[in-house]
Amino acid sequence: MTATMAVRQAEAVERGSVAAEHFSFWYGEKQALRDINLSMAPRAVTALIGPSGCGKSTFLRSINRMNALLAGVRHEGTIRLDDTDVYSREMQSVVLRRRVGMVFQRWNPFPKSIYENVGYGPRINGISKRSDLDAIVESALQRAALWDEVKDRLRQSALSLSGGQQQRLCIARALANEPEVLLLDEPASALDPIATQKIEELVYELKRELTIIIVTHNLQQAARVSDRTAFFYLGELVEDGPTDRMFTSPSNERTEAYITGRFG
Repeated sequence: MTATMAVRQAEAVERGSVAAEHFSFWYGEKQALRDINLSMAPRAVTALIGPSGCGKSTFLRSINRMNALLAGVRHEGTIRLDDTDVYSREMQSVVLRRRVGMVFQRWNPFPKSIYENVGYGPRINGISKRSDLDAIVESALQRAALWDEVKDRLRQSALSLSGGQQQRLCIARALANEPEVLLLDEPASALDPIATQKIEELVYELKRELTIIIVTHNLQQAARVSDRTAFFYLGELVEDGPTDRMFTSPSNERTEAYITGRFG
């Protein structure tokens, strides 16, 4: 490998870092996040935990500006994707959401075929050659561990799939745009244990190539899939750190109380 190739490879590996700096967010007069400072490393899984209404999903949706679509919201501070503030004028929303994919709590495939669901993003981003789309769809479904289950029925409705399959299809749909970051908002909370296990195994595989940030109420799931964990409470980031330490010797009493089930 030449020196130039080595530099390019190193740069590619580092792409996808996310960092919030003094980030606060309001829904009208209600402040939902207070002075959040949190760095999320590339090629790793960061779990956001905390009781309902503590700001986890608000923070997650702020990373790709989904919350900015709501009326009456405002923010202070920055969230950086690599070296660019996602709220800056130079970061177009279409580009941002291609680089930062998102999968929601409840699967939401389009009422179209499996193929059309996965190929939708690349097609609207300018890829029209059929062979190119075929390759993208197959690759995304392979990466989402769904190809072997659907390869013979790509023209069937996505709504014919089971809930777990539909959620993995939504992950494939996000992966088809080749994102650097994948946001998961409680992706397995409505799934049975077997489908949940498949999602967790998928997260473990995908972190080799993506930055993954996952909101979960399931502490066991956070412990299983994440490299780092951040505990939110009443709109504040109480503490964050390596998952092993957070679950065995947290620094803050509130974190320990939540993890041990004394509240939440």
